[in-house]
Amino acid sequence: MSTVPVYRWRLAPDGMATRRQLRAAGLRPGGQDVAAQLERPRRRRGPLVAYLYLVERAKPVRPMTVHRAAALAKANTARRTCPACRRDAGYVIPVSLGMCVPCADTPSSSS
Repeated sequence: MSTVPVYRWRLAPDGMATRRQLRAAGLRPGGQDVAAQLERPRRRRGPLVAYLYLVERAKPVRPMTVHRAAALAKANTARRTCPACRRDAGYVIPVSLGMCVPCADTPSSSS
């Protein structure tokens, strides 16, 4: 296992980017290994770490197909559907509640 170079926050060399920076540029890592890492020091806790990839080896983001868009819409609909009342809540159901807020607020739903 080889070690990767570690750079301080905002001191990474040109030609490297994080996943978010690649995505903003319409790119993805494309299977390449992490080229380096950034560390941002924090008080009383360990440093924040961000992994860097080489921009020259990055590949373009795959285009959204009709089938992928349909699958994504179906998954998002499932996340918004309350299992108790079976209605679309209009927002993603909180995992902590397990149901929409009106169903969670009713006294009969608490065990």
